[in-house]
Amino acid sequence: MTNDRYPILGSPIKLGPKVARNRIWMTAHATLLVKDHLFTEAHIAYYTERAKGGAAVITMEAMATHPTTQPYKGKAFAFDPRMVPEYRKLADAVHAYDTLLLAQPWHRGRQTNGITNGLPVWAPSAVPCGVYREMPHVMTTSDINEIIDGYRLSARYAREGGLDGVEVHGMSHGYLLNQFLSPATNFRQDDYGGTLENRMRIVREILEATRAETGPDMIVGMRLNSDDGHDGGLGPDEWADIAREFEATGLIDYISFSHGTYINRMLIYPTAPETHGFQLAATGKIKKGLKLPVVGVGRITNPDEAETWLAEGRCDFVGMARALVADPNWANKALGGEPQRIRPCVGANWCMSRIFAQAPLGCIHNPSAGQELELDENTLPPAKTGKKVAVVGGGPSGMRASWTLARRGHSVTLFEAAPLLGGQVRWWAQAESRRELLGIVSWLEERIAEENIKVICNHRATEDDLADFDEIVIAAGSTGLKHGWTMLHPEKWNGEILPGANLGHVYSYTEFLDQRPDLTGQVLIFDIMGGRQGAVVAEILARQGVSVHFATQLGQASPDLASSRDWGKVHGMLKKLGVVFHVDCELTEIHEDQVEIEDLYTKQSSVLKNISAVVLVQGSQANDSLYHKMVCHKPCHLIGDAMAPRRVNDAINEGELIARQI
Repeated sequence: MTNDRYPILGSPIKLGPKVARNRIWMTAHATLLVKDHLFTEAHIAYYTERAKGGAAVITMEAMATHPTTQPYKGKAFAFDPRMVPEYRKLADAVHAYDTLLLAQPWHRGRQTNGITNGLPVWAPSAVPCGVYREMPHVMTTSDINEIIDGYRLSARYAREGGLDGVEVHGMSHGYLLNQFLSPATNFRQDDYGGTLENRMRIVREILEATRAETGPDMIVGMRLNSDDGHDGGLGPDEWADIAREFEATGLIDYISFSHGTYINRMLIYPTAPETHGFQLAATGKIKKGLKLPVVGVGRITNPDEAETWLAEGRCDFVGMARALVADPNWANKALGGEPQRIRPCVGANWCMSRIFAQAPLGCIHNPSAGQELELDENTLPPAKTGKKVAVVGGGPSGMRASWTLARRGHSVTLFEAAPLLGGQVRWWAQAESRRELLGIVSWLEERIAEENIKVICNHRATEDDLADFDEIVIAAGSTGLKHGWTMLHPEKWNGEILPGANLGHVYSYTEFLDQRPDLTGQVLIFDIMGGRQGAVVAEILARQGVSVHFATQLGQASPDLASSRDWGKVHGMLKKLGVVFHVDCELTEIHEDQVEIEDLYTKQSSVLKNISAVVLVQGSQANDSLYHKMVCHKPCHLIGDAMAPRRVNDAINEGELIARQI
């Protein structure tokens, strides 16, 4: 490997009693690969792939220090002695690649509920979390001692399990120790509240307990905020004072900084279009007063940017989570002279949506993420017999299928009816907030260009085109529906049209995104799906000066964005752009210049006047007609939206799976 382009990023650095081989640090993040509070083989494979990919340090996902912090079933228990043999397996696997492995014991405090474990939520004061809204139990001195002992045991088992260190967590992101440190959430009058010294007391005692267990031969670090990002919380100046106090204890070897609490979670894991490196100004300011190495985070995705921030002294390590979910080989590609081959994190937060659905971690365009044992991208098995395969549809599913088919030794021809590859991803990327999604397309285009794949654009494949192929993959996408009915009237979906839905100024969302008609005046978006489609259409229209009315039968617009955690961010943007929301209503009739809507619960009708166009977001119909024509003649496969209109990650995953089967 050559590090000439990234001399700092690729350079080793002392980290307490050990040495990190470069400045690339995989920060902790949930995986939901844990079972029975323990790690699994899938978990080991996940971390090993990132170690093999060149990350110098890995902080494993946050692990509970006490039974009162179980946000979901199966959360890893760092205080459980059963973790010791699991740590040993992990350490052996990761150490084979000269990567340092750290545990991260933590407690969520008020930022959880007691549904999973049936226990009360613990917090320093009776202040509920705005997300979970459960009144906490005010911790007694005995409770505090239990938490300290949980951290002590966590450090002991990390040492016995052969890990390299412990990153004490809970001081950032609004978790329990942050709640003690912040005057916004700590109203105590005892030795653990009031003055800064008292508010820091529990953290000092945890650090002392941790260091007593690890001894001098292990790394001990801590995760702090550099800005809480809310009124009454701690800002960079306050966190700088706290960081210096903890450094002065001599108990820690580094500090990892982040932003935010659950009052504003988009500071913790923001979606696009958040500025890359947005946290590093505050982190760099705090670092100036410290001697210890500092880990900086905040949408770090690009090695050129990472090198710049290291050179500017904003941090000593670049911490990444989602970027290494997207590409576990990020470090090796950057330091090996191939940064252009890095699969970019596009800020879609599909990884968060998976966790929200209580499913193991995934990535919107890396099907191997969380499935390393089943879909190892680096050890693709060759085809037993090379075949001539046609892929119809150059969206993400067809592109992924083509790339994997070609790498396995098949002769591939990719047909696309549009002038460019990319399918609906190109449509979504027309919205300013979703432009980074083009990284999905550009990365696949570059991979396809590396293989001997024949690409035919501007041509809609026919039966005659496919006659000479051995097998066919249909990835022709889907077409938006525009009959006008919601799911509350399933009996009307069989060909019946809502009055006025066939007028010339009514568009399905796919028609709008594909044709981009020049709309003016007031436009109604009627969205029955609750996903991101309606929000994207609304943003595009509002930014071009159209007055947008957004109506839905749901209780709120685009509720599915709660899973990617950016519902508030998107709604705030749309409100600032002037979008007017109408919820709990159905569209009952469309006229030439107005629409009628009806409240679902009161049945009261109202009229929106001077409506120049209507865009219907009602889901879409699979483009599978060619499949049904060809399947009788030769092996034919449906994938992506042509199978069933869903999500980008489903399309890419199915493209990968079918390419491995042929």
